[in-house]
Amino acid sequence: MFGKQSSAPPFGTIDINDDLDIEVHRPKEAARKHFWQESRLLFRDLIFALMVLALVMVFIIQPVKVEGTSMLPYLHDGERIFVNKLIYYDDYNWAPHIYRGDIVVFWFPEDPSKSYIKRVIGLPGDTVEVHEGHVRVNGKDLIETYLDPQLNMSHSSRPPTYVKPGYYFVMGDNRDNSSDSRIWGLVPKKYIYGKALFRYWPLSTATVITRDTHNTSVPPGTATRRDGDGSDDDQ
Repeated sequence: MFGKQSSAPPFGTIDINDDLDIEVHRPKEAARKHFWQESRLLFRDLIFALMVLALVMVFIIQPVKVEGTSMLPYLHDGERIFVNKLIYYDDYNWAPHIYRGDIVVFWFPEDPSKSYIKRVIGLPGDTVEVHEGHVRVNGKDLIETYLDPQLNMSHSSRPPTYVKPGYYFVMGDNRDNSSDSRIWGLVPKKYIYGKALFRYWPLSTATVITRDTHNTSVPPGTATRRDGDGSDDDQ
């Protein structure tokens, strides 16, 4: 009579067992479950993205560091670029091809442990010569706007060189300080492993590397076969 009495709620006591169809919400448990589900999905997407990146790095693009000054003024020592490796598959229509004016990276024919970066001057079937410092391909002087006259003071001449099928004639833009096809000969197609695509470092000079197109009117060479076809005739 005088003890403390507990008063019942206005609508009586309610328990979840009173109605088995009642829906009970537990926000903390739901939030925890949602967090772990999202974490698993994020981890899955991250693994997938890394796998795609690995495939791209192996089969499509590759970072390359420019070493030396043979490509001045277009490329500088220490710059980093991405190269397109799909030229491995240029026998297919969907793959990129190598054109005159492209900048390519390749294994040095006389020492494949070293990599060089040069510009493509002569295609298979072309005849390349240097006359008083001017490069001629199939009898036509090239328009080389990418050269710096201060880095090309030499006016030497070299006899014509026939570019046999499956090979390329390459030169550095810094003609006075470049070891290239004028000295050690042609580059086999199979040694070319990438075409310059994008300069990403330093960030201040980041830009797409495009092919020079000033010499599209050069007459075709004597060979009309696709690169890599035909015999390995001597140079």
